[in-house]
Amino acid sequence: MNRLSNPHGTRTRTALAAALVLGIAAGPIAAGPALAKTPATASQHTPGPGTTALRPGPDTKALRDALAGLPNADTTAALVRVGGNGADWRGSSGVHDLTTHRPADPNARFRAGSVTKVFTAATVLRLAAEGKVDLDRPARSYLPAEIPASYDKVTVRQLLNHTHGIPSPDFPGKNVTEWYEHRFDLHTARGMIASATSPAKEKDSTEPGTVQRYTNIGYTIAGLLVEKVSGTSYEEAVARRILRPLALHDTYFPGTSPRIKGPHNHGYQVFPTPDGSTELRDVSVWGTTDGWAAGDLVSTTADLEKFLKALFRGQVVRGPLLEEMFTVPDIAGANMSVGLQRFDAGNGRILWLKTGGRWGYNAVIAGTRDLSRTLVHSVNSTDAKGKGMNPTAERILRAAFSR
Repeated sequence: MNRLSNPHGTRTRTALAAALVLGIAAGPIAAGPALAKTPATASQHTPGPGTTALRPGPDTKALRDALAGLPNADTTAALVRVGGNGADWRGSSGVHDLTTHRPADPNARFRAGSVTKVFTAATVLRLAAEGKVDLDRPARSYLPAEIPASYDKVTVRQLLNHTHGIPSPDFPGKNVTEWYEHRFDLHTARGMIASATSPAKEKDSTEPGTVQRYTNIGYTIAGLLVEKVSGTSYEEAVARRILRPLALHDTYFPGTSPRIKGPHNHGYQVFPTPDGSTELRDVSVWGTTDGWAAGDLVSTTADLEKFLKALFRGQVVRGPLLEEMFTVPDIAGANMSVGLQRFDAGNGRILWLKTGGRWGYNAVIAGTRDLSRTLVHSVNSTDAKGKGMNPTAERILRAAFSR
């Protein structure tokens, strides 16, 4: 593990790493084939002389070190944007693909995974501001045909803060090899809800409002609720309230297409082989209908940074409803709010973030509430849904918030 410069000492590094490791599913893998390395590139904007009361900027050396040596067995590319109080840093490293070994495109699109949930949550809150949704109302009152009576106590808010108690749906496959075989399967929101709420799954449910358990199904239901109350598709509802007003031109929902439109760095996943070794496969083409309103967004670091800053400034969700995104339910062990996660990084620094993982891609949006420090990154992890934390992602997160 790289040694990072941190004036606050090891206590902050340890606390931050322990907190963030809970938020990203990614981990080290067995060594793969030899990978050609490309130098990291970076740019920095220094605030002008008229700027006052600036906190120290990010540790730029640590950020450069975090991106050094890519691609490697864990990561084929990384794109990073760190901001706050005018001290911005941009960096990229790795390769566009393992065939041409062209340098990674810093403006590339990527799969943002569960960062989608922040867009969904913000859209529901916007609909609440429009008087079309009541967060305390049972979700079944909006979707009586989709949600069985056994879940009639689940509120809209509980869908969004993961306290609804509804189990996850069943999907075919038990490991990455089997999931790969089903990568082009098409899933519908109603089909996934029917699977999750079937009588056979009730044994896995919990009483609403008593346990916080992170799953996708609450946001799948929320996506269908958005369609019901807005009178449009989920995708159009989000575009109308977020994507177009913020001019997020490189952010879109892929629908049933398994491909990423436009420039993108390829994603790879390590697979076991019959002889007991491993191999890397290009998994850039992989359907995301199982994620939908919980995890199918495609975006760029520039667009996600713009969204993060606008959201925290109250330009997406306004007034008291914005506080829903910074309020963790009073439940033992809870650390998720409506759309975001809260992490105490030590030394008085609280981070609000969301992570996302799709095969070949990990993403993070994170920041302090006052936007004194923000981070957006895309890491092309070769085990993006692993149990551990991708080493490159960990180094980036430590460097971004180390001081």
